[in-house]
Amino acid sequence: MSVATARIATLVGSRLCHDLVSPIGAISNGLELIALAGTPGPEEMALIEQSAASATARINFFRVAFGHASTQQDVGAREARKLLQDYCKGSRLSIDWLPDGDAPRTEVQLAFLATLCCESALPLGGRVHITHIEGGGWRISGTGQRLSIEPDLWAQLTSTTIEAEVTPARVQFALLALLAPERGRKMVVHAGDAAVTIEIG
Repeated sequence: MSVATARIATLVGSRLCHDLVSPIGAISNGLELIALAGTPGPEEMALIEQSAASATARINFFRVAFGHASTQQDVGAREARKLLQDYCKGSRLSIDWLPDGDAPRTEVQLAFLATLCCESALPLGGRVHITHIEGGGWRISGTGQRLSIEPDLWAQLTSTTIEAEVTPARVQFALLALLAPERGRKMVVHAGDAAVTIEIG
């Protein structure tokens, strides 16, 4: 295992733990309230149900985005849309999966990682569109009320070098930059004032 791969593995682990702490912690809080009250009330049960659903949605989405992907596995359009819809539930982000039909999991993983990159540029929420482009590639575009672009991170999408400032919250940039060329894909990035777009061709 290379140093770069080992670094990404630790960053992914930290990202997963960070994103799951909140919903799992809320479940624990709900159980504590039930223990104090003696019987579960509607508020406690609603908290537990919502938090469990949030944790499940994140795990399922991250499993495709960060997990092992095989060319022998396909992801259907309905499954992709549900994963994205569940991931966005309760947030100010919406994601449109426009392609129909099945796609190799290795390709869907690239699209999901690019989606996370676009999400990072939408601090106030917004909309991400995922479409196919000619040749079987992808175009992922994000628009929102305000864009926050981190130039060094976006520049990494066309570089295979992992810079020191990559944090767990931004590990998708480093992972996408390594996986895309490994799978024979090239990326073109447009990060402007009105939208961010990643084309994976």
